[in-house]
Amino acid sequence: MTSSSPRRPSPLAPEIADRLKRSADGLLPAIAQQYDTGEVLMLGWMDDEALHRTLTTGRCTYWSRSRREYWVKGDTSGHFQWVKSVALDCDADTVLVKVDQVGAACHTGARTCFDADVLLTDGAGGADGVHGDGAGSDAPGADQ
Repeated sequence: MTSSSPRRPSPLAPEIADRLKRSADGLLPAIAQQYDTGEVLMLGWMDDEALHRTLTTGRCTYWSRSRREYWVKGDTSGHFQWVKSVALDCDADTVLVKVDQVGAACHTGARTCFDADVLLTDGAGGADGVHGDGAGSDAPGADQ
């Protein structure tokens, strides 16, 4: 990856920061999920500061790898994510943020980032199968 989050102290509580398993560039994937329906909305990236802001403001803050800056969901689009809960996965390397999503979650204007390119439904794959290789996960603009 060519861009990374800033390397500076964060007010994130040490008992949380010490548990996190970050990528080489100091980031954690953060999955946003609609709190009442379970709908998976989007994936963004957080560093310690973004996680701290998310925990203390009640609004999702992410680190934009392409713009190299923090962004608060809804500040420019009006499509806010109001935080209901925040949890770490069992390995402490992914954050799950349950939110009340107002409007579209995806930067394309879609409700979720996972509506347009369904690779498999109900386990009904063809004989040759469908295999994802993760390509595009670091595409510019993917974390908008």
